[in-house]
Amino acid sequence: MLFRPCIDLHGGKVKQIIGSTLTDNDSGTLQTNFSSELPPSHYAQLYQRDGLVGGHVIMLGPGNEQAAINALSAYPGGLQIGGGITAENASFWLDAGASHVIVTSHVFHDGKLDTDRLTALVNKVGKNRLVLDLSCRKKGNHYYVVTDRWQKFTSLAVTEDILRQLAVSCDEFLIHAVDVEGKCNGIETELLTILAGVDECPMTYAGGIGSLEDLKLINELGHGVVDATVGSALDIFGGTGVTYEEVVHYHHSLNPTL
Repeated sequence: MLFRPCIDLHGGKVKQIIGSTLTDNDSGTLQTNFSSELPPSHYAQLYQRDGLVGGHVIMLGPGNEQAAINALSAYPGGLQIGGGITAENASFWLDAGASHVIVTSHVFHDGKLDTDRLTALVNKVGKNRLVLDLSCRKKGNHYYVVTDRWQKFTSLAVTEDILRQLAVSCDEFLIHAVDVEGKCNGIETELLTILAGVDECPMTYAGGIGSLEDLKLINELGHGVVDATVGSALDIFGGTGVTYEEVVHYHHSLNPTL
């Protein structure tokens, strides 16, 4: 298991928010756990110093482009970029220093996976530089991919079969458990069990991690093949659940050759 660091951007600042409160109009609904006065490059340089690769920069809404460039230029090739990525702008972000582009909403249309858009994107940037964000919420007995700031349910259920089918079109998966995202009160073990059943390509789980024990549980339930990202619980983002140094030390204890 790898620790994948994050830089979430909202309104041009590094923030940690509760994902389920994101809407097209955040006025009166958005719940922010943390807002940093430090530039995104500060966190990018921290991750580079500590040898952490494959972290993600997520632009939560408009007005974050310059902040994202600030992060990517500080750690070229070390971070992925997501949020509003399309076939038209993907190359721009790769040229700006991103190792991969992360895509969700662009490859869905009318609540369904748009295979034509996905194929066009693969042809544009290459499978090896594409991460599919299949962030999801539970409805009934299944987890379904949600798009458009995690507010709109699609018809695509996150299952082992679907993950294996989509693995031929991407290099990695990024999967937020949206209902627990930012709440630091425990992980979605049922979702993690689904992810652990697929080893066709790397995947990163996010959501609900509140302590080092949660990370250890992910490593156990994920059989060491599911990576994890920690946000609001980290002290560098104002959290009290676990220190950044503890997480980095745990990461390197699992990956001594990195």
